[in-house]
Amino acid sequence: MRRCVLHQSSQEEEPTAAAKKKTARGRKQDRARVAKGQDYEVRYEAKKTGRSASAVKKAVKKVGNSRKQVEKRLGR
Repeated sequence: MRRCVLHQSSQEEEPTAAAKKKTARGRKQDRARVAKGQDYEVRYEAKKTGRSASAVKKAVKKVGNSRKQVEKRLGR
């Protein structure tokens, strides 16, 4: 009968996300962008500007993922 042996890594594991100090770093940068691949972000921007989701995706493709540029392109 064969036994399966799991080897533990010799390196120490990094602390989990809950153990890390929570900071606001990156949040402001994230909010300044529209992620075309994230449906909830596209829907939010479409509702906010009164345009369709496909119009938002086209604007992101045309001007990049900067929220200001996308809103400017959509005419808000």
